[in-house]
Amino acid sequence: MNITDIRDGLEANLETITGLRGYSEIPENPSIPAAIVNLDSVNYHQAFKNGLIELNFTITVIVGRFSARSSQQKLNDFADNSGDNSIRAAIESDRTLGGNAFDCVVQTMSGISNIDLNDGNNYLATEFSVIAYAN
Repeated sequence: MNITDIRDGLEANLETITGLRGYSEIPENPSIPAAIVNLDSVNYHQAFKNGLIELNFTITVIVGRFSARSSQQKLNDFADNSGDNSIRAAIESDRTLGGNAFDCVVQTMSGISNIDLNDGNNYLATEFSVIAYAN
């Protein structure tokens, strides 16, 4: 298992959405709309002889200025279960993340919030929980 390769696989899947910029590492100045891959935890010994490792990620999606109506519509499109702009569909389009995982699934979208990027603007954002399984 290589965590960097798994993060890169998530980024590549996210970038199948036209106009969305994926980041496998936390950026200093993200281009909006952005999807940032954050590693939350690694659970080792999920099967005998290290046969399975569970990686838990949060994908933070920042869509646009908080006050813009179009930001809410874009967030709705990203939250859809399917379609060209669906975060779930994009992540699960290659569940092996370029051959670096056994499987990955999007579990939840939660936490619509206001985020400050220290540029004088507030942005609308949400988070997606993703689990990847590797060895």
